[in-house]
Amino acid sequence: MAESEDRESIWQRIERPKQAPRVSLTHDQIAEAAVEIADADGIDAVSMRRLADRLGVATMGLYRYVRGKNDIIELMVDAVYRADSDTAADTATDVESQGEWRAVLRRAAYGQRALFARHPWLIQTGAPLTPSMVSRSDRLLAALDGMELDEDTKMALVSAMTSFVHGTAAALAERDALLAREDVAGMNELRAAYSSRMTWLLDSGRYPAFARYIRAGTRKDDTDWQFEVGLECLLEGIARRYGI
Repeated sequence: MAESEDRESIWQRIERPKQAPRVSLTHDQIAEAAVEIADADGIDAVSMRRLADRLGVATMGLYRYVRGKNDIIELMVDAVYRADSDTAADTATDVESQGEWRAVLRRAAYGQRALFARHPWLIQTGAPLTPSMVSRSDRLLAALDGMELDEDTKMALVSAMTSFVHGTAAALAERDALLAREDVAGMNELRAAYSSRMTWLLDSGRYPAFARYIRAGTRKDDTDWQFEVGLECLLEGIARRYGI
């Protein structure tokens, strides 16, 4: 196969005219089945064999549509971001009093947060260059049009918001992994299991600021409040830094 064909993305191949009228699956069906597997058992559970079994086809038959798991992951990521874009208005919070760019970034942040909650495996996939991912970036960049910002700054601001959401989602995923590893049902049980370790750390006197937080903090498990505080600081910082 020519090198140029090896570098073709699945999106280019999808738009190429079909060479035979015997197609029995669609790429949307493949994506939907793969997402269902990943939602239930994680991204590592998505294999060509398991996907073929779920779709009721031979494993080799899948290779008529995809070249391997990388293609499948691209289809999955694109499918969930496309669905999220179709329902983006449902993720809006109280934004009537804010400027348009701020409302768009806020909705996108909460929408992406909800997307990670529905599909935790997304955190592990990186950011493949798919049509729906590019469409999302295009929409967010367009929200900053009309500002006295160069294109690099616009992308830096969009990336900062996206990275904030990704970071908070990754932290929650790490917390859930720790709960599973320690075989406890929630944070209260984890604190009980770690009580002697925490007491030793706090009593050492070496971490006074952390000790004050542990003893006086009242919103340790309020992830909604923590997310809102972080997001508002980010948006307010952008507004003040660039006067927009």
